[in-house]
Amino acid sequence: MRRRSDGRLMAGGRLAAALALALLLPAGPAAATPAGSGGESESGTLRVCADPNNMPFSNDRGEGFENRIAEFVARELGYRGVAYTWWAQRRGFIRNTLKAGACDVVIGVPAGMEMVATTRPYYRSTYVFVERRDRGLKLASLRDPRLGSLRIGVHLIGDDGANTPPADALGEEGIIDNVVGYMIYGDYSEPAPPSRLVEAVATGEVDVGAAWGPLAGYFAQRAGVPLDVVPIADTGGFAPLAFQFDIAMGVRHGDEALRGRLDALIAERGDALRAILAGYGVPLLPVSAAAGKRGGGDD
Repeated sequence: MRRRSDGRLMAGGRLAAALALALLLPAGPAAATPAGSGGESESGTLRVCADPNNMPFSNDRGEGFENRIAEFVARELGYRGVAYTWWAQRRGFIRNTLKAGACDVVIGVPAGMEMVATTRPYYRSTYVFVERRDRGLKLASLRDPRLGSLRIGVHLIGDDGANTPPADALGEEGIIDNVVGYMIYGDYSEPAPPSRLVEAVATGEVDVGAAWGPLAGYFAQRAGVPLDVVPIADTGGFAPLAFQFDIAMGVRHGDEALRGRLDALIAERGDALRAILAGYGVPLLPVSAAAGKRGGGDD
């Protein structure tokens, strides 16, 4: 984990909200943007850009909640099915998939993300603490004085060890030496690389984890011991860090036909989309009023 000359954690990866997507990392020059097609291939399938090993979001076995949402969208919009372009969601994901014209929609991106045209948000989630229930810690605030003596697991993004918002905030509180970093990508040859942090909480390797809610909620449901997932509160003093994000779908700039169809579906069937998310343990908050129809999310 990177530190400044005064020993505190360096800011980094703030925009990356550790959605664990790496979608917000620089993706290089934009490819030529084809005209909007409404998202339909010659075979009448919905062409989706996705990661083959990024649970709980997606995998090539169709087990993630974004797989389920893609199938739902395809059915509701009258497609024959879903056709995937698989690419690891790391640096260059958007450039090599959506912008290259290989596929037409990314199911989960931060609302207002500039490198794509985003729909209206269909859910909002938050960073959380995840802890063993038998410990009875009941942490909720990054300013809890007990954090100074607990081993805290956090996700790091990218090869440069960029920090997620909880890691930055802990550094601002002077909590450094007892923080343990786990790479969000992990070993990509193994299934579900981000799960390592939650596993560390379950085994007692760390006392508490601070992670993006959809990741923590899903893996906590599948841990060998009961784990509690609690939204991180009391974050107002850590500006410009954001801990809650509205999530939308992303299409190519100029593809207003597909974006319009997705917007209408989200408006009409948003409850069904959020029911899929709830089934995966995703902590859900009301979409922010400031997000409007196609706005961005922040804290």
